[in-house]
Amino acid sequence: MRNHLFLILIFLFTTSCLSENSVKKSPNILFVAIDDLNDWVGYLGGHPQARTPNIDRLVKKGIGFSKAYTVAPLCNPSRVAILTGLYPSKSGVYGNRDKFRKKLPTELTVMQYFKSNGYKTIGGGKIFHGNNKPGDSLSWDEYFVSKDNTSKSGRDKTLPKVSTGLGWFNWGPIDVEDDKMQDVKTVNWLKSELKKDHEKPFFLACGFFRPHLPWYVPKKYFDRYPLEEIILPETLVNDTDDLPEYGKKFAKERYSGSLGIDLNEGIEDHELVLQYNQWQKGVQAYLASISFVDDYVGLIIDALENSNYAKNTIVMLWGDHGWHLGEKQHWRKQALWEDTTRVPFIISYPSKIPNNQICDKPVSLIDIFPTLIDLAGIPKLEGLDGQSLMPLLKNPKIDWNRPVLSTYGKGNHAVRLGNWRYIQYRDGTSELYDHQKDPHEWYNLSNKDGFEEIVKFLKKTIPSSEK
Repeated sequence: MRNHLFLILIFLFTTSCLSENSVKKSPNILFVAIDDLNDWVGYLGGHPQARTPNIDRLVKKGIGFSKAYTVAPLCNPSRVAILTGLYPSKSGVYGNRDKFRKKLPTELTVMQYFKSNGYKTIGGGKIFHGNNKPGDSLSWDEYFVSKDNTSKSGRDKTLPKVSTGLGWFNWGPIDVEDDKMQDVKTVNWLKSELKKDHEKPFFLACGFFRPHLPWYVPKKYFDRYPLEEIILPETLVNDTDDLPEYGKKFAKERYSGSLGIDLNEGIEDHELVLQYNQWQKGVQAYLASISFVDDYVGLIIDALENSNYAKNTIVMLWGDHGWHLGEKQHWRKQALWEDTTRVPFIISYPSKIPNNQICDKPVSLIDIFPTLIDLAGIPKLEGLDGQSLMPLLKNPKIDWNRPVLSTYGKGNHAVRLGNWRYIQYRDGTSELYDHQKDPHEWYNLSNKDGFEEIVKFLKKTIPSSEK
């Protein structure tokens, strides 16, 4: 009996050790989110003056997706979709005021799922909507909050204020050292985490707040882009003339309500920017904010390379949605065109996936959850709306004809596939653009003869029912 008990104990001990060793061999996850970063990134070529050497350096260590698209062009619904793997039409989360735990009380986030599979989940900065806050207690083992930069809005309340005279549009150089910036505090915290000896594999998330408004960064970043040399986005004066009424309202949308839309009439953002002579200054401030973030992405890459985790860490960098700076006479996100939906998306995993590759197949950020599961080798999770990108990570050149869906407010959707973008609004009106001939989306083809079949095909991706 005693020998039998001894054999059982030996078996349990051996099994425990094997389990522990297998957990230790699991890859770590470094999850880097950047708020309001559009395609003004070097490898994406969205603006001729955009310089992002460090984001581009990450591409050289992995695969950069040149046609990656947000699930929703607004912070909260975008992040909820990425972190739960569910489309807004399934979750009911359409606006910044929607509380996802009220709508999805039992749904697992990607962090929860990795935690249940032996990972330690650690976060800092903006991951869920709500800057500098955990956002969901079930998701994190630990969360870094920069307490001296915490206010009701979550913004950098200790920074000096610069006013453009445009209300919500505030930007300009500020006279502070980098270490006063909340994003820098978050990066310094992350660097300290990479120096620790972690017993479990980690899911380490770092969320940048810039280039979200207000575009306040130290003056040295503005100096990289002299105002007199600023190149404005290419625009067409009568660009909105061929849009349906809903599209025209989106072009001058100013604030987001509980459903992500608020179509109040009034003076358009673009008119205000022109009236106060702020267009060049706005572009300069956005470029400066991007450079600020890129410098600190570089420090993250350096810290990982100099750590004990460099060879066994998956790095995933993504922007939550795009941003307009005058294209289609629109500012902000909150629309369904290319500039509001196209984002940087990069995956690196040393020796496991190809390096220095660009994948030009349209993909969605809804695919992040299932892709991380496959990369980490943990059990698959049923019920996710996304599809693993592992086939593209193995060979970025394979055929890939899966349409990409983006949603802004209930009933408003865009479908991106190949050269086409189709937009359908809640009232049934639509837009269609051929990116091969019209990369700026200046000419709406939806009501033109000869495009009925492609419209019919793209409409199949739009959800037939919505929560």
